[in-house]
Amino acid sequence: MREYLVELSKYIITFTVALYALESFLIFRLHDKKRQSISYGVQTGLIFLTQFFCFMTLYCKSGDKRYLFFYLFLQVFFLTVLCLTPLIYPSINRLLLHNMCMLLGLGFVILGRLSPDRAIRQFCIAAAVFLAGLFWPALFRKLNLPHQTYYLFYAVSGIAVLSVVLLVGKLTRGSKLSLSFLHVTFQPSEAVKLLFIIFLAAALCQDVSFKRVEIVTLLAALHVAVLAISKDLGSALIFFVGFVFLVFLATGSYLYLGLGTLGGCISAVCAYFLFPHVRVRVLAFLKPFTYIDNQSYQITQSMFALGNGSWFGTGLLNGRPEDIPDVITDFIFSAICEELGVISGVCLILICLNCFVCMMRMGMGLKDSFGRLTVMGFGVIYIFQVFLTIGGGIKFIPLTGVTLPFVSYGGSSILASITMFMLIQSIWIKEREGGSTRGGKQKTAVQKKKKP
Repeated sequence: MREYLVELSKYIITFTVALYALESFLIFRLHDKKRQSISYGVQTGLIFLTQFFCFMTLYCKSGDKRYLFFYLFLQVFFLTVLCLTPLIYPSINRLLLHNMCMLLGLGFVILGRLSPDRAIRQFCIAAAVFLAGLFWPALFRKLNLPHQTYYLFYAVSGIAVLSVVLLVGKLTRGSKLSLSFLHVTFQPSEAVKLLFIIFLAAALCQDVSFKRVEIVTLLAALHVAVLAISKDLGSALIFFVGFVFLVFLATGSYLYLGLGTLGGCISAVCAYFLFPHVRVRVLAFLKPFTYIDNQSYQITQSMFALGNGSWFGTGLLNGRPEDIPDVITDFIFSAICEELGVISGVCLILICLNCFVCMMRMGMGLKDSFGRLTVMGFGVIYIFQVFLTIGGGIKFIPLTGVTLPFVSYGGSSILASITMFMLIQSIWIKEREGGSTRGGKQKTAVQKKKKP
């Protein structure tokens, strides 16, 4: 009987994840608050159902009681997030909040399957960061800083932190990515990534003159240069794309967009000739099965996992995702597709895309130019990081070594992801409740084009 229940659960999990993804897009068409509340209630139920069947499968297959305790703690956490937060902040964007919980839930499930101890560690960090984030909207109400006057401070702070990593950072596979303090290792570029977007938004929210764009370009180039010298090329690419699109959103100039794209292509070619590990990743991308025993081992194992999972997956604990090196960081999407199925993987992509659409809609709905650029900038770097991680894992693009937000293992990653979403919520709540982030009322070029 237990075997039949476990086998049936993988189809139920696929159904709940798919229904959640569908519901997340249907909500955009609802304008009646009562119907929206019903839809949010359905989403909440689907989140808890997915968690129940996933952890039931893990416990029944393994008999490990840690899964039961982990499941109970997770349900308390999600109950607090999904029910208590809207009570404290009625203006919160519940769709973005629900998407965050669904992605976190899927991440905790697959991390719990691969490494229970690390999953518990990740949960503790996520819970602490979210509880701290509950105070940010209230703090934002009281803060009325003229952000545009502090853009140099944000830029210099970010460059200084990245420079410290370059000088004394811990070497990981030839790249300086992290710092260690009291046996705790963290990756500062994850936090600086958010500060970088805030710097761009502060600099461009009031002034989009050629001189200001020149200054911003120079400061952004320093960020990217330090990351490139540190050989943290994945982060450098995210910073660069965030800069190009935020300048475009602020100015509406296709010339800047074209020059940025051209500069990115030239930089990619230069990186290929300057960095040996880039050439290795391109070689693994072009000829994976020719070098299956060495350079291409990661990507070929990922491809085998994707093929082994088929539409509905092998079921939790029935696959072999642990055969993929760095599976809990770089290839977590492949592990999900193998054991939860390709359909669940596609739905995860749709949920990430829904987060991006939600953030862009929120940004476009903000009157304050600083808040608008900040939210839309966060949306751009979020979806681009998702693209890099999943695209690399399925051999759509060469590997970049960045994590999948909310899903992959990594304390710095989960901290930055939750912080980003809570900052977006804080900006949204403050304006909805009549506050202002003091960035000015200037419209972005994108919004100006909407006027008749």
